[in-house]
Amino acid sequence: MMNDFPPIEELLPHRGTMLLLDRVVDFSGDSLAAEYTPQARAWYADDTGSMPGWVGIELMAQAIAAHVALNKRQAGLPPKMGALLGTRSYTMSSPASFPAGQCLRVHVQESFRDESGLAAYDCRIDGNDQALASATLKVYEPDDFGAFMQEGTQ
Repeated sequence: MMNDFPPIEELLPHRGTMLLLDRVVDFSGDSLAAEYTPQARAWYADDTGSMPGWVGIELMAQAIAAHVALNKRQAGLPPKMGALLGTRSYTMSSPASFPAGQCLRVHVQESFRDESGLAAYDCRIDGNDQALASATLKVYEPDDFGAFMQEGTQ
């Protein structure tokens, strides 16, 4: 279990307003917890200043990317690009948004990974010690990300 984590910018390629995690707060080989506090004036803010619930999928995806990056770092390997394939079900408790200023904790737990780079993660977003959203996300980390992306355009 690691307790001293690098800045989130060292783990994720996202920058500026697209970086939606503030920090990693817990990590083990198969799980990670990160935090994010929605901002009332951010690009995603609705007319009440809240973060719409659908942005939660991106919070989960970035937490998965941070988990993979920390595992690669521990193994002495460079990070690789990956892709979010999707989810069959994304469930939110009421209300359907995350209030600005409320610290969110994003939990991801790897439940499946095969040798091809395909993986599944059970994900949850908590706020004020309550589960606010959950999903199982499917992700893929191909050996050659550029070739993988080209396949989709041909």
